[in-house]
Amino acid sequence: MSLAFFLLGATVFAQDAAGSWKGNLAVQGTEMPLIFNVIETDGNYSSTMDSPSQGATDIPMDETSVSENELTIIYKQAGIKYVGKIDGEKMEGTFYQGEMELPLLLEKTIKTIPGNPSLVSSDEELNKMAAMDSGNYRYSVEDYFAKPKASTFRFSPDGKYMSYREKDDNGKRHIYVKEIATGNITRAIEEKEELVRGYGWVNNERMVYLMDNGGDENYHVFAVNLDGSGLKDLTPFEGVQAQFSDLLKDDKDHIIVQMNKNNPQVFEPYKVNVVNGELKQLYSNEDASNPISDYNFDKEGNLKAFTRIRDGVEQDIYYATEEGKFELFKSLNWKDAFGILQFNYATPNPHDAYMVTNLESDKSEIVLYDLKEDKQIKKIFSNDKYDVSDISTSRKRNWELDYFQYEGEKQVIVPVSDYFKKLHTRIEKQFEGKQYNIADFTDDESSYLIYVSSDKVYGVYYSYDVNKDEFKELYNLMPQLKEQDMAEMRPITFKSRDGITLHGYITIPKAALSGQKVPVIVNPHGGPQGIRDSWGFNPEAQLFASRGYATLQVNFRISGGYGKEFLESGFKQIGRKAMDDVEDGLQYVIDQGWVDKNKAAIYGGSHGGYAVLRGLTKTPDLYACGVDYVGVSNIFTFMKTIPPYWKPYLKIIKEIWYDEDIAEEKAIMEEVSPVYQIDRIEKPLFVVQGANDPRVNIDESDQIVSALRSKGYDVPYMVKYDEGHGFAKEENSIALYKAMMGFYAIHLGQQEIEPPLKD
Repeated sequence: MSLAFFLLGATVFAQDAAGSWKGNLAVQGTEMPLIFNVIETDGNYSSTMDSPSQGATDIPMDETSVSENELTIIYKQAGIKYVGKIDGEKMEGTFYQGEMELPLLLEKTIKTIPGNPSLVSSDEELNKMAAMDSGNYRYSVEDYFAKPKASTFRFSPDGKYMSYREKDDNGKRHIYVKEIATGNITRAIEEKEELVRGYGWVNNERMVYLMDNGGDENYHVFAVNLDGSGLKDLTPFEGVQAQFSDLLKDDKDHIIVQMNKNNPQVFEPYKVNVVNGELKQLYSNEDASNPISDYNFDKEGNLKAFTRIRDGVEQDIYYATEEGKFELFKSLNWKDAFGILQFNYATPNPHDAYMVTNLESDKSEIVLYDLKEDKQIKKIFSNDKYDVSDISTSRKRNWELDYFQYEGEKQVIVPVSDYFKKLHTRIEKQFEGKQYNIADFTDDESSYLIYVSSDKVYGVYYSYDVNKDEFKELYNLMPQLKEQDMAEMRPITFKSRDGITLHGYITIPKAALSGQKVPVIVNPHGGPQGIRDSWGFNPEAQLFASRGYATLQVNFRISGGYGKEFLESGFKQIGRKAMDDVEDGLQYVIDQGWVDKNKAAIYGGSHGGYAVLRGLTKTPDLYACGVDYVGVSNIFTFMKTIPPYWKPYLKIIKEIWYDEDIAEEKAIMEEVSPVYQIDRIEKPLFVVQGANDPRVNIDESDQIVSALRSKGYDVPYMVKYDEGHGFAKEENSIALYKAMMGFYAIHLGQQEIEPPLKD
């Protein structure tokens, strides 16, 4: 009888435990909603966790168990544990993470997912569209977007080991360590459900890496030994974004990270012990209305300077002439550049620093500066056409200045030291016609990792043994793509309709070089401010070229790298003159005879996605079709749903975009917000969105799809519920580009373009 009662009780309880449970976690004065979704199958339990405020859904938990009326959920990766007692529709319990123990009351709820799932196209519909890309092509979508089998090679500081990512049969990209002397290989970091977003060596025995949940961008910093042991979450805080700040070469046990742990809107620096996880806060960013936006540390990890945003648009730079005593050093507008690249350790004066500045010039230049005396010592590098901002010095050779680097039409390296002039000449001779980067080198500078690429070569890693003067190919990231089959990316320069000199690139299929006018995909970049397109291998453009489409990329006004006047000429011009520049670029390539003016598509992500929607409403006759990827459709709602850590910069965002509190600008916002001009969209549109996107909320895509569907338009809509601002997972990227190529095959191929109305 007792056994029967026990079984009956278990069955009743299983029904009570299963389902979605929602509550609010109070963390330092902030209410953060959490949902546990408990699933019961044949007496076994599993669960997932949603963090709606962070845009994360269906995070799989490691352990879920039920004992009598008590539910226990464990998420090892984040150091989370929840234990609660069920009482009908309520559950009272404790949420544990790190040193925190917080009460958490949960109530039964109905599980929801971001956005309106009824709008999303079915897999069957999207696969049917993808199948239209049915030509006999030499290369498949997978050839361009399957992540390389191996990548991201790094030396240990002493050069005894080399680490790298390697993809397994399930598409997971684990990080391995190879002992160079013996060839022995160990898996140090295992990639499970979540992606490893970046990694690096701290010292000869230990590495660190970044990981978030479902694309929510709340990164945790983990540390692990090179043999995979000693795994530690160094930032075990739910709903907190951690960022690498400084890897301290002179302190092998510590790194500096920044976190918005105490206030979601601001970041503060911490020195973290990479072995035991001990945290020491280095400075408090207490004024969220006037937050510190940048911290500068010396090589020992001492905070020497910081920049505070004041009144949303001004920046005050504070410098410590004595340790820990920070005084206001310089007040500037946020548009001005005056930042520390690195301190000049080659001089006995601890206040000498290499600075990047545009205070006395339009283009950013590099100067040597005495911070204590507030005096420029000398200008050391500049270019009259482009911003410059990169230098490299040698720690081994008493911080000798080795080279400058900047981006013009292509990447440019300018050697300075005799040592690097010799090395640069040797590398240039070896890889003539390509561009290279020093990916890594050993502390003793005896071995270099060199990354070589071009517009037709995705990338090849080489090692260079200085003593033997010997190059050795380590890994070709995409050996399946043959250089001779790839299309040329050509820099272009032209005038805008109002006389501004503009730059960009066109990737040209071979048919266009032989005189045939080909379809073109206009691809405005994201950002938009301070971002630019660059010369080099572009998998998207090469895929498009393989199908016979040219790709046009315009560095329109507001793009970075061309000086502050060019950058600022695009402020308050998003969707207006910035779009004019894109249109003028299209007219330029039409005039060259490369492309068919009647077969121009527009495609982009983030601001580029906005540009797609704006292009289809601003100039509806110009484009044959468009693909909007995580794009803004409504500037009003976009600004209301930005992540909390963007809010201190809202005034700056309004100076770049528009301010609805100014009547004239509010009218412009309505004019350039595509959702208000929906009646002007006449051409086919494909919309793509990551459900957990913290920057461009899924509502931006839902709005445009819903509005067009209400007019009877057939709008394919792809949503991935395990992605954020852009797709990071290989299988999702491949699905996206297959569907996109099917969409282009329908609307840029040989068939006549038809109105996108449903039957």
